[in-house]
Amino acid sequence: MLLSAAAQQLRLTDTPEGLSLRTIRQDIQTLHVELQRNVEKLWQVDLLPYKNEKEVTRSKEDQEALHRLEAMTVKMNGVLRGCNLNESLFPGPTLSSSIVSVLLHFSEHSVAISGSTVLPELQTLHERLLVAEELGGQVSRDLSCILEQLRNICKAANITHSTSNTTTNTTSTETIRQPGGSDRQMFLLANIYLYMPHLRQHPGSLLPNVVLGKGRLGVSIVIGIPTVKREKQSYLVNTLSSLFYSLTASQWQDLLVIVFVAEAESDYVGHIAETTKKNFPKEVQSGLLEVVSPSEYYYPDFSRLKESFGDSKDRVKWRTKQNLDFSFLMLYAQDKGTYYVQLEDDVIAKAGYYNDMKTFTTQEASKEWLFLEFSKLGCIGKMFRTRDLPMIVEFFLMFHRDKPIDWLLDHILWVKVCNPEKDAKDCNRQKALLKKRYKPSLFQHVGLHSSLPGKLQHLKDKDFGKQTLYQAHNNPAAELSSSLKHYQQHSLERAYKGEDFFWALTPTKDDYILFTFPQPIYMSGYLFRSGNIETSGDKFHNTSVEVLPSNMSAQGKLLTGSSSAYKQSDKGFIIVGAFENGLAEDEIEEALQPISAVRLVVQSDADVWALLSEILIKV
Repeated sequence: MLLSAAAQQLRLTDTPEGLSLRTIRQDIQTLHVELQRNVEKLWQVDLLPYKNEKEVTRSKEDQEALHRLEAMTVKMNGVLRGCNLNESLFPGPTLSSSIVSVLLHFSEHSVAISGSTVLPELQTLHERLLVAEELGGQVSRDLSCILEQLRNICKAANITHSTSNTTTNTTSTETIRQPGGSDRQMFLLANIYLYMPHLRQHPGSLLPNVVLGKGRLGVSIVIGIPTVKREKQSYLVNTLSSLFYSLTASQWQDLLVIVFVAEAESDYVGHIAETTKKNFPKEVQSGLLEVVSPSEYYYPDFSRLKESFGDSKDRVKWRTKQNLDFSFLMLYAQDKGTYYVQLEDDVIAKAGYYNDMKTFTTQEASKEWLFLEFSKLGCIGKMFRTRDLPMIVEFFLMFHRDKPIDWLLDHILWVKVCNPEKDAKDCNRQKALLKKRYKPSLFQHVGLHSSLPGKLQHLKDKDFGKQTLYQAHNNPAAELSSSLKHYQQHSLERAYKGEDFFWALTPTKDDYILFTFPQPIYMSGYLFRSGNIETSGDKFHNTSVEVLPSNMSAQGKLLTGSSSAYKQSDKGFIIVGAFENGLAEDEIEEALQPISAVRLVVQSDADVWALLSEILIKV
């Protein structure tokens, strides 16, 4: 059948999600031209020869039928009953009016010809045009189906995402409402299917699985931490504890930490989510901490990788997967804040790291750089502008099978600024202009067992220095007492003077720490921080902060009335605050001034020791 070739071209591709709208339009145009050409061939082959009517017809009925056919073919102009016939017959590619006329006429009008004088050619034409009509309907249905799939899958491709002038690459995100009510974003990087063609088979492979999270956006700093299943020991909880330990209330609101569980095994992803939620419930509830994982179809078949640079098959797979892990995490984080910091799941942060990073970033904000370094080890502590992440990720994906992530990052610098006609010394000098180093390092590698099975990792950043285990302040003179027994030399007196931290054995209900001033003082506020970077679990829980006003009459007024924010304790003390997540910090109202004493009171038995790493009486 002459139309079969044109109709067969409708089966555009086995993977419609990979088509662009431009390709569809080209295919539609090709179909139109092919269909018109073949129908014209049918007309040329099957049309009755216009000879003398007496030679052709032998009855009035035959003659009437022929005149009717000729009249209808000439007079039809593609419009019937006020409707466009192209739209009626073939919604999609526009057919010429002559072709539509033929198809319509033979589909709706039967030419009455006496049985004894039926012309075989005309009957054959009628049958073949009926087949053409059926094929045309199939064309319309298939095209509509393909276009609808493209609209559903590739809407994100029509959403522009602004990036910096330093890159022409863009990513798009599409928020998809799931039946359960949660929002998931599918991000598309230009050309991602070229570097990871297996993704075409699974449209949902670029949908991140947000296990825990509140969708926090607009922060200054986003920290990304990929974590994997380790054979020996997991360091993730310690890493997160060090990040959250020294944060103030305002820093909690201006930071987002994303844990990317780089495993397709759902049971392990669930285990990490439960562990995270158990250890950091307030961080998860507030939106400070998120846990995400990839689709089970995100990773390609690693068995086809080629060995290179003397690395074993396992190591090539490990470094290739790491490239894909970092890329996924960067794409997920790129629209959530201004700066992105890459970490690993076996590091610890220096106390005060957030403030140090923010200060240095502000200082370097107006300068041209690709990344800032807060550690000299690999990709640990590398800060990028989020607007540069699409370009960086595309480079990683382009060569993800070829080299490790830290080599690729250095190659980006080489491509940007190195002149092949000059020597390596000049290249290194030019690259140094695009990366700014902060000292001392703010992050230290602590993991002994690598995520690569069987490998021991002894990497240490010598610029990290000693970890600060306490914060010293110049506090007002006070007499100190406590029912808690301190451990070794870590006494309350040394902690108050800023010489050490106070480390006490397990507190029990009604244990206390008392600061009594020789003369009443005007105290603007207080800060008590428990735990430190090395013993982050030794915190005060369910412990109140109380003050003793010297003006007893003012105390009575503050405690009366149902709207009072204060509660009476014993011995004239008023409860003004409590420890939350190991930290107690607040201001003291003028009505309570002056203050004669401050007291910390344990309200219930504890399970662990308690450590005060910072004591600040604000005057």
